[in-house]
Amino acid sequence: MRQNIAGSSPYEPIIGFSRAVRMGNVVHVSGTGPVGLDTSKADAAEQTRHVLGILRTALSQAGAKLDDVVRTRIFLARAEDWETVGRAHGEFFGTIRPATTMVVVQLLDPTWRIEIEAEAILSN
Repeated sequence: MRQNIAGSSPYEPIIGFSRAVRMGNVVHVSGTGPVGLDTSKADAAEQTRHVLGILRTALSQAGAKLDDVVRTRIFLARAEDWETVGRAHGEFFGTIRPATTMVVVQLLDPTWRIEIEAEAILSN
């Protein structure tokens, strides 16, 4: 059975997407930017922590937790942020260690430094 999880992004109804979708024991979390954060004042680490907080909430609403995450994809607006973002990601996933990819892209909002998506698999 499919469960759509709504978030607070103003883009959800425009683009037609859910923050997360759970199908069976798999949860897919959409690319998540630092929505709701004053990104004009937030550095890459703060934006990353904020995004991962949103991601954690979406997982929880789908019945999952960070420990269930098996994959993250990190989209950076600036290549020079890779280490700062990586360290912030490690604060959440340092012992979980999901498969992770980092790529440099142009993000929808020019003040965003980061966007992250994830997949989780529930064991039960």
